[in-house]
Amino acid sequence: MSPNLRRRSFLLGLGGALALGGSRMALAAGPPGEKRLVVVLLRGAMDGLSAVPAYGDPAFAALRGPLALPEPGQEGGVLDLGGRFGMHPSLARLHALYAANQALVLHAIAGPWRSRSHFEAQDLLESGATQRLPDGWLNRALSAMPPEPPGAARRGLAAGLDVPLLLRGPVRVGSFAARARNRPDTETLALLARWHAADPQLGPAFAEGLRARGFSAEALAGQAPPPRGVNGFLVLAESVGRLLADPRGPRVAAMELDGWDTHAAQAQRLGNTLRVLDEGLDALRAGLGPAWSQTAVLVMTEFGRTARINGTQGTDHGTAGAAFVLGGAVRGGRVLTDWPGLGPGRLFENRDLAATMDLRRVAKGLLADHLGLGAGALARAFPESGDAPPLPDLVDRSA
Repeated sequence: MSPNLRRRSFLLGLGGALALGGSRMALAAGPPGEKRLVVVLLRGAMDGLSAVPAYGDPAFAALRGPLALPEPGQEGGVLDLGGRFGMHPSLARLHALYAANQALVLHAIAGPWRSRSHFEAQDLLESGATQRLPDGWLNRALSAMPPEPPGAARRGLAAGLDVPLLLRGPVRVGSFAARARNRPDTETLALLARWHAADPQLGPAFAEGLRARGFSAEALAGQAPPPRGVNGFLVLAESVGRLLADPRGPRVAAMELDGWDTHAAQAQRLGNTLRVLDEGLDALRAGLGPAWSQTAVLVMTEFGRTARINGTQGTDHGTAGAAFVLGGAVRGGRVLTDWPGLGPGRLFENRDLAATMDLRRVAKGLLADHLGLGAGALARAFPESGDAPPLPDLVDRSA
């Protein structure tokens, strides 16, 4: 755990949050009990057809072109999810949780909006509504929980310079920013290295300095993931896990990971970002320790990306994509989808994977069956969502 996020500070009611690179977190003290819920926001729109390829769809390979990885069992192939669907090889740890029945995949999923604007779609994702609201669905859910015991920390703890909309609302929150932990991201450093490369004095000195800090030439060229110590999301997730594992710690957390807007050169960029996510989720699990058995984690993004590859070897803003639910309390080992298909006439507006599942159903299912919220609380958390009933059987309610 970061030395700036000490257990004693939390127990004094101050709580803590971190801002590391492109990652942020917000913590919320939940109701009495042992259930934990973590929401991970993937900002920038993850390509669900690359994270979870539908290799069994007859139209998949031709539609995706060079983004279509080999099928399971082949060199560099996707990790099988029981036939028809696979998982990107950069998600090896998540795949192991799937094999252990502790992770499930939701595909062809989207919110009720059809905006391809990052800003609008993220606001709607966090508001839990079909119009932008000043507060977030997770804050409204917290407001329905039993009151805190006297002397306890505030329900919400936000990281960085602001509170994510997901946790804004009537429940008061505190904030904490880790000091001296931020560093430029790998892409920025790689750009600086290229700018200085032609300078006979600055070029070699700059490159040597970066190598001394643990950056390989491949990482700086965007051909390899950043070294472990640079993965701020991993450090952040491990800290979240330890805080949630504390008997007097928070029970609800929200985290963010940027870097999913892959308009160009998607194959390598997305593989690296998926690996960062994979390592971070595994660190969260490790930090939670035995409390993992009573934890559910929802990983979601604002929308998917186009089914077809574009001229710069990337994908553009789309509609439906993939989401993940994982944790020791999760009934995993399944791909939940009403698959719409990718063939002629199957794509939404002839460009996107069509949405057949409402993301609100997943969030409501976790709030109901995992945290025990009733119908009234769900209606307040997700207004005007009567057409999106809670998705059942996501978790083991006896866990």
